[in-house]
Amino acid sequence: MESLWLMITNLGRDEVFIVVLALFTWLVRPRGGRELGVAFALSYLLNSALKYGLNLPRPFTNDPSLASEAARATAGGPGLPSGHAQMSATLWLGIAAQLRSTGFTVFAAVLVAVIAASRLLLNVHYPSDVVVGLLLGVGFALLAARVHFPQAGALRWGVPAALLVVAALLPAGAPREFGTGLGLLAGFWAARPTFAPPRDWAGRLIVAVLGLVMVFAVYFALGALPQELKDMGVVRALRYAALVLVATEGVPLALRRWLPAQAGAAQGAPQVVH
Repeated sequence: MESLWLMITNLGRDEVFIVVLALFTWLVRPRGGRELGVAFALSYLLNSALKYGLNLPRPFTNDPSLASEAARATAGGPGLPSGHAQMSATLWLGIAAQLRSTGFTVFAAVLVAVIAASRLLLNVHYPSDVVVGLLLGVGFALLAARVHFPQAGALRWGVPAALLVVAALLPAGAPREFGTGLGLLAGFWAARPTFAPPRDWAGRLIVAVLGLVMVFAVYFALGALPQELKDMGVVRALRYAALVLVATEGVPLALRRWLPAQAGAAQGAPQVVH
């Protein structure tokens, strides 16, 4: 049974989040994807701050026999709140809150519940870790659906620049999650998706396949940087900001035949995609 729960818990990995955020932005709601990305990055940063600020143990901290080596490998950092539970809830319930489809909402809720349960069954989190993560995730999911994060004028690049300055000031040895979160927030804040999603299935398939190839080519290329560089907070932030901008700006530019400019899209204003 553990192999099944490991497979389920891996649905809360960063690579899965990258795929889902990218596909939602390209194929469903470009501007909604940007708002969800900002909320996701804020959720990620708060999760990291609480984890390392509270520094609470996991079940296997004092008794390693509670969790297998494979299960412990999925558990990075302290225990509360559960990152898998919080980030899965932020992503999937954030999409559900935007789409307002009963069927998708049920699917998202079940998926998030199963991922959260896997953390308990693998003995890598206490119930309180998972409950707090889910509550925070729901809050950020609602934020993604109800708030437009402004980026008019100097805000578009001023906020990301300030975030990168903060990343450059991170002390040596700071948890890598802080640089990652700052980079994600900088990238999504600067992103301005003004394209329309493909209208036919052939176009959607082409965008999904070619877009993900481009994104993961950049992801693995930046991941091949020397470790001493990757350990620097500002370099990690730049890596993730660049990855987001490739996904939100570069892919639509390269695939503009299938992702045409949205007619009459106002700069900095939310788009409604029917």
